[in-house]
Amino acid sequence: MEQRRMLFWGSIQSRYISMSVWTSPRRLVELAGQSLLKDEALAIAALELLPRELFPPLFTAAFDGRHSQTLKAMVQAWPFTCLPLGVLMKGQQLHLETFKAVLDGLDVLLTQEVRPRRWKLEVLDLRKNSHQDFWTVWSGNRASLYSFPEPEAAQPMRKKRKVDGLSTEAEQPFTPIEVLVDLSLKEGACDELFSYLMEKVKRQKNVLHLCCKKLKIFAMPMQNIKMILKMVQLDSIEDLEVTCTWKLPTLAKFSPYLGQMINLRRLLLSHIHASSSISPEKEEEYIAQFTSQFLSLPCLQALYVDSLFFLRGRLDQLLRHVMNPLETLSVTNCRLSEGDVIHLSQSPNVSQLSVLSLSGVMLTDVSPEPLQALLERASATLQDLDFDECGIMDDQLLVLLPSLSHCSQLTTLSFCGNPISISVLENLLHHLIGLSNLTHVLYPVPLESYEDVHGTLHLGRLAYLHARLRELLCELGRPSMVWLSANPCPHCGDRTFYDPEPILCPCFMPN
Repeated sequence: MEQRRMLFWGSIQSRYISMSVWTSPRRLVELAGQSLLKDEALAIAALELLPRELFPPLFTAAFDGRHSQTLKAMVQAWPFTCLPLGVLMKGQQLHLETFKAVLDGLDVLLTQEVRPRRWKLEVLDLRKNSHQDFWTVWSGNRASLYSFPEPEAAQPMRKKRKVDGLSTEAEQPFTPIEVLVDLSLKEGACDELFSYLMEKVKRQKNVLHLCCKKLKIFAMPMQNIKMILKMVQLDSIEDLEVTCTWKLPTLAKFSPYLGQMINLRRLLLSHIHASSSISPEKEEEYIAQFTSQFLSLPCLQALYVDSLFFLRGRLDQLLRHVMNPLETLSVTNCRLSEGDVIHLSQSPNVSQLSVLSLSGVMLTDVSPEPLQALLERASATLQDLDFDECGIMDDQLLVLLPSLSHCSQLTTLSFCGNPISISVLENLLHHLIGLSNLTHVLYPVPLESYEDVHGTLHLGRLAYLHARLRELLCELGRPSMVWLSANPCPHCGDRTFYDPEPILCPCFMPN
């Protein structure tokens, strides 16, 4: 072994000893890697003796130069627990053969009966925004390289069994290798690289685990979604966004997969529509099938639901299946009853909220007392509150003012698009002035700013009212608190801001 090591280093030195002594260490390593790769057979033979810290620069050079055989061999000898390939793939058109070489290296590794001496690889990370500094740290800060997290790879367990009275050992299978990805499922998104990966996982599912922390589902046929989800380790998913235009039966088909995402922390679900072809009994069955899945999500911290047709009268049915208090609850553009708001205010899930949004939920006919109780329940932790476009009137807001003033951690309040007068806004300002953490308030255009019932704004009047609020903030000692007036344009719906002059949408611009 020592003779081989001397021959190897003699070969390396003969290549680089003539380089200028003024060459930087980083440049020296780059040149060493490029020169070594000119002879792929030598590069592959050198891997067993290659110092650990030279693997990242050599791998980078092989990846950029598309040296498939070297990459395949390097995967099998990789001396770190994680190979963050996704960072190298970022911002470039990945060559299919290069990607195949890495996966083929895994194939060889997983089919070997004897574990390679230097093998530590446990995770192939294909995410493009993780381990950002791994590939560069070797060039400038070797201490950081050595501190790269790499738990000791578990050695294969051995079972002793007796054969003719003698004890022998049988090796257990390798610990599965994890392939980490972030998935966005949409029509036409499955390119050749993804298809090749899925084929590998399908063939090696017992030893090659496809793990996904962030999953986004857009427009894709349910049969394709189900086919992909069957290959994913569903308990690896922590963040799920479903932004499809589904009908209730489709949601019911997806529900069993949701229930297997036991480590899910954040869920966003939007645009679930009614189906005219199912009976009321079947509708209730589908809804119960969906809401019951929340019993299997003990880690859920953030829940966003938008435009769910079935939520009216059933919010309690959903929340009572949520296991623990939520940090974020966003129920937007849904129809809720007063009973729903009462249940919400009484739910144990809202006692630790830091973010609450009911934007687009019409509350005009809801008495303010349940909203008041809701704010009091979350007052110790609430930081961001959004009541935009809720139809809240003057008399309702007046009831809420004392509760708002108790929200000691509040940093942002938004209630644009509600018909509120300037006198109530001034009253609100007096109640909020003592909240030291509050930095931004987005308030609606005061009713006095409109010229008629059609929503025509008198910009001069609006500027005057805005200036009044700014002066009041200064008088009360909070000149740095940002109060922005905003309202949707009556023509196009885009929001227009005023600070203090209006930032107008194109509808107000002259032709």
